[in-house]
This record gives sequence, structure tokens and C-alpha cells, in this order.
Amino acid sequence: MNQPAPFIAIIGAGPAGLAAAEVLSVAGVQVSLYDRMPSAARKFLMAGRGGLNLTHSEAAEAFLARYGTAAERLAPALAAFPPQALRNWAAGLGEETFVGSSGRVFPESFKASPLLRAWLGRLAANGVTFHPRHEWQGFGTSGVLLFATPDGPAAVKADAVILALGGASWPRLGSDGGFVPVLRALGVRMNDFVPANMGVLVPWSEVFRQKFAGTPLKRIALTFNGATVKGEAMVSAAGLEGGALYALSAPLRRALADGPVTLHVDLRPDLDGAELARRLGGGRGSASLSTFLRKAAGLAPVAVGLIREATGPTRPDPATLARLVKALPLTITGHAGLERAISSAGGIAWDCIGPDFSLLGLPAHLPPVFVAGEMLDWEAPTGGYLLQAVIATGRAAGAGAEARLSR
Repeated sequence: MNQPAPFIAIIGAGPAGLAAAEVLSVAGVQVSLYDRMPSAARKFLMAGRGGLNLTHSEAAEAFLARYGTAAERLAPALAAFPPQALRNWAAGLGEETFVGSSGRVFPESFKASPLLRAWLGRLAANGVTFHPRHEWQGFGTSGVLLFATPDGPAAVKADAVILALGGASWPRLGSDGGFVPVLRALGVRMNDFVPANMGVLVPWSEVFRQKFAGTPLKRIALTFNGATVKGEAMVSAAGLEGGALYALSAPLRRALADGPVTLHVDLRPDLDGAELARRLGGGRGSASLSTFLRKAAGLAPVAVGLIREATGPTRPDPATLARLVKALPLTITGHAGLERAISSAGGIAWDCIGPDFSLLGLPAHLPPVFVAGEMLDWEAPTGGYLLQAVIATGRAAGAGAEARLSR
């Protein structure tokens, strides 16, 4: 007599949970997805508003290094589902991809919604069921999953469980770290969630804030603690945001724990310092500072505004101006919170996670539990690295659960 197919409950219908469901459903496992939100993958759709950066095209060694201290633990999952595999997968859902000038990979539609619709359609065709508005409350004494639903409490018995509940950034989109007390009560070591890829706070003058908030800083370089990143940033009312800054978020966050720090901005990284000094050496004569720096150094109004922030009402000499253009010091007083961060660091400590992405040391009455995505303690800069690791770990957790039940 045939045994019924095992049943796996996946909690969290973001990209990690969907990726796990795809692996399992293809293997013939019964899968149900539970999520506390009314619809799936809301943060994924939010990411798509900026063009949906799926992954990055850089070489494997450099790609893996983006994950810092977590690189070694993430390596097997990323090797099993590398960037090219993700591009092939997207193409299989009808979304061809292309490599942008920065090396980032995008769907040709530049949208998340067509890819998500096709993905959900594939899962439905594979028999995956989706249960929205089911907020996980933990485990019952017999190991069942407990949910709060619009129709009242519900209990679900599963042969295995995959948790893909996300980190703690943008909590209004569904991932709020509410699972932390539940896992800590089970003996799982959790590192506190902190912002990653976050904006920083700069005490702008009111004049600068009113004039330039929302203005991009293009083709700049940021330097902090010996690390330099070229790219772009955005002046916000509170400080700075943007990709070049996000690449420095981890060292900035650690340093800010001890108080304000200084970030240096090169406003013309493409211009040699000696050449800049030559261009500025003649002095500005009767020209305004804005006109002089625009003509001699090619600076945009927002860059001139930054220099005025540094010099105040004084009339800087050419040598001072050249120094400020190449290394403008900005005082950073803090960073934005989790509610505005692109992603989060912190989460389940790696020593609590097995090679198959199972949680170790859980009480014996619980079914096997696997974890994936941003609820694990890793971080990476924007540029496709986040989504790549989220989907790769989701697939790895799904494969781990399927292998465990097969044994």
C-alpha cells in the first residue's frame, strides 16, 4: 500500500519560502504556505519598484566575499544555486534577464509583479496551497503549529516545518521579527536584529536641507575606515541614503555604536587631485563660489552646497577647496532604524543551524524545523546579493527537508 506523501508546512511566503515550496513540490511533497499578510511576497514587490535587482554578474569569488563573515556558511547554498541558475530560473518563468552597466542583473521588464505571478502560478500548478492571514504563534505541546487566523485559533500538524519569516526591516511589509521570542524560548540563540543597507543621519543646516533634500549625488566616492566605494547617494532630510553608502553600512553601524563618526566624500573621483588643484589654482576672482566650482571643477549645485556646509561663511582658498572636493568630511551622528532599512543584520546564530539548514537542539516532541532567508544572521550590500542568498537558502532548506523525510 502506498504511503501518503509527507506534508511540510512553510511559514513565510516571501522569496525564501516560495523557493523552498518550489523545490519540495517538484519532489512530490505536499506543501502548504502560511503567511500573516493577505498576499505573498510584499517586500519582493516593493523591491521591484526600483527595477528588481535579481542578482549580480561578478566572478564567484568576489560575489561570495560580499557576504562577509557568513560567506563560508552560505557558500554551499550559493554554489548549488548560483547567479546563472537564478537567471535560468527567471527565464523559465518567462522573464529574461540582462546585465546592466554596473554588473547588476535585472528582468527585462524591470518589474517584480510578472515574475511573482508566474512563480505563484507554477507553485499552484504543483499543488502548493497558500493560507494568508495565518500568524504563527509557536508550537503546541504535541508539536503542532499554532496560528492566529481571522476565524480563530488553528492548529496544523506537519511532518516537517520550514521557517522563512524574514528579518526585521520594513516591518509593515510583513517581516517584523515577531518570531524571536518563540525561538529563544526553544533554546535557539538569536542575535539582535540591527539595520543593514540603511541611511545615515547628518546634521544638515536648515538652508541645505530645504534646498537639497531629495537630490542625488552622482558619480561620487565614499571613504570610511580605509574602505572606498564609488557610486551614488541621495541627500535626504535626515542625512544620506543610497547604494554607495549601503556598501559601507556594516562598518559604519559598528563604529556608530561608540558615537559620531566622519565619512569622507570625493565629489570628483574621476579627476586627479593634481589636475583639480591646477584647475582651482587661479582663484575665482569676482565669480561666485557656485559659478567658480561649476566651471573649474564641474560640480553640481548639491556638491557646492556640501562644500558650503563645510566652510560656512568663510572664503576658502584654492588649496582648501581642492582638498574639500576630494575629501569632504561629513559628520555622521547615527543611522536610520529598521523601519527604513533595506535589510537587517542579526537573526538565528549559525551555530544553531545544521549544514542542511535545520535547527539544532530543538525539543524532541517537535518535527524537524528548517530555516532560510533573512531570519539567518547574515548581511550583504544591495546589488542583487540579498535576493540571491534569500532564494538560494530557501532552496537549500527545501532540499534539506526533503532529504530528511526521505531518510
